[in-house]
Amino acid sequence: MVSTHFKILIVTIISVACISEIHGQNPSTAQPNVRVLDHSFEIPGLERSRQIRIYIPPGYNESDQSYPVLYMHDGQNLYDDTTSFVGEWGIDESLNELSSTSDLNLIVVGIDNGQEKRIHEMSPWDHEKYGKAEGKEYVDFIVHVIKPYIDSTYRTLSHRENTGIMGSSLGGFVSHFAIYAYPEVFGKAGILSSAYWFADEIYAFTRENPVPKDTRLCMVVGNHEGEMVEGSRVMYDLILETGHPKNNISFTIDPEGGHNETSWKRQFVDAVVWLFGE
Repeated sequence: MVSTHFKILIVTIISVACISEIHGQNPSTAQPNVRVLDHSFEIPGLERSRQIRIYIPPGYNESDQSYPVLYMHDGQNLYDDTTSFVGEWGIDESLNELSSTSDLNLIVVGIDNGQEKRIHEMSPWDHEKYGKAEGKEYVDFIVHVIKPYIDSTYRTLSHRENTGIMGSSLGGFVSHFAIYAYPEVFGKAGILSSAYWFADEIYAFTRENPVPKDTRLCMVVGNHEGEMVEGSRVMYDLILETGHPKNNISFTIDPEGGHNETSWKRQFVDAVVWLFGE
């Protein structure tokens, strides 16, 4: 029997491989306050560059307000059907709606994935079957290249309590790693459908490197994600065992959730409100 893990990995590989083929065939669905930067950023040590897509909150140009920042992976999937193989998350529409109905306003920095390199860039540990890890270099790139650029170019609240990181699947996995590797940089993490199965080392790493008790961790997994539900449950229990306050960790099993953009689009709203809205 083919495992849930393998099926999810194959779908992910096919999805990122097809993005470049469909790009440009349809008009963009991104909102006007999404900016695609006109230059890419080199990833030190990996000899490749990355495109950045930024969501700017409504009213940014009409005020001198500074904003929290959420760093997200798989930038192609966040705002635009044209660049997403299986549908966008609708981050821009969701945040525009939240801005109009609440006081929640933030900047979102979407970092494009490396397509066939994604599986390497989003794991900090080598995998016997899937190859060399580049996750540490990728996270270092966010911390030492992207974040300083964003903080110097845009009006941001740059301290850890106003800085988050979020992703799904391997993006959730590397977000978990990032907040534990750089707790002085990130104070919030959205960890959706995390691929904890990919490297068991994440459990020992979490146990040995507890984050500050004010760190906000939002974990979500879909009820239709097979073995991944138990992996997330085990991680949630482990984090509590390290002494992390229960009121600063949210763990949800989405009854209708699957391993797909439709589920993550729906889960994003509750996650971002829990992380930044309180």
